[in-house]
Amino acid sequence: MLQQDSNDDIEDVSLFDAEEETTSRPKKSKIRHPVASFFHLFFRVSAIIVYLLCELFSSSFIACMVTIILLLSCDFWAVKNVTGRLMVGLRWWNHIDEDGKSHWVFESRKASPQDSKTVSEAESRIFWLGLIACPVLWVIFAFSALFSFRVKWLAVVIMGVVLQGANLYGYIRCKVGSRKNLTSMATSYLGKQFLRQTTGDDQTS
Repeated sequence: MLQQDSNDDIEDVSLFDAEEETTSRPKKSKIRHPVASFFHLFFRVSAIIVYLLCELFSSSFIACMVTIILLLSCDFWAVKNVTGRLMVGLRWWNHIDEDGKSHWVFESRKASPQDSKTVSEAESRIFWLGLIACPVLWVIFAFSALFSFRVKWLAVVIMGVVLQGANLYGYIRCKVGSRKNLTSMATSYLGKQFLRQTTGDDQTS
């Protein structure tokens, strides 16, 4: 499914044509892309470890900062361009049209009866766990740096929040759908909760 943020039009497309042949493979819970799964976690976990331990092994703030930013940048590129496509069949990107207008595109592998056979359950869990947990940790680090007055580290932490938060937002848009779909889901959920509460109050009265 291809979604363009400029007008929220949704169009079914066959994504990753080179991988269409994988639809005939049986669904397996084991890891089918071990290298992609490894690097999906390696760069982001390494950046967190370096942030937590760098002052114990190095007195150079510049060296620590450069190392963390390099790891975050490698993670952003790998997750955005490689691991999302291989592990869960999702991809998001940006392009500029002939008029110079920027378009954000959110893609997912075209739904089909065999679609569930292309994604490993184990890889999907690894992907979403790493994608969600690490940005949450960087947000915690941001508040910690702010309240402990570690101003020099605040820029590094904000970089972690921005880069990993961008991938999280992009893949949520790919998975859930357009902003209209997000709004309709929230409205539907709140409506069901309100109706359930109202029905429960009527029954008790």
